[in-house]
Amino acid sequence: MLRIECPYCGPRDHDEFRYGGDASVIRPVHDDADFEAWYRYVFVRENPAGPHREYWQHVMGCRQWLVVGRDTRNHEISFARSAREARA
Repeated sequence: MLRIECPYCGPRDHDEFRYGGDASVIRPVHDDADFEAWYRYVFVRENPAGPHREYWQHVMGCRQWLVVGRDTRNHEISFARSAREARA
């Protein structure tokens, strides 16, 4: 079982969280009419083997969104920080 260190609630089992996707994907601007840019954003994803940044929401706790660093080879979590802090 994965243990995620929520910066607000402390260490919790991953069952309390909901996976939110790849945190390294950059969304096109809202009024971008480029079909290919939106297609790549929505459907085209890398499948990395190694360190990866992901969004997780603590749905059974503080409900905050986090950016979590996880190694996809062994599921080792290297960091978890507020998504608000990660954007700044």
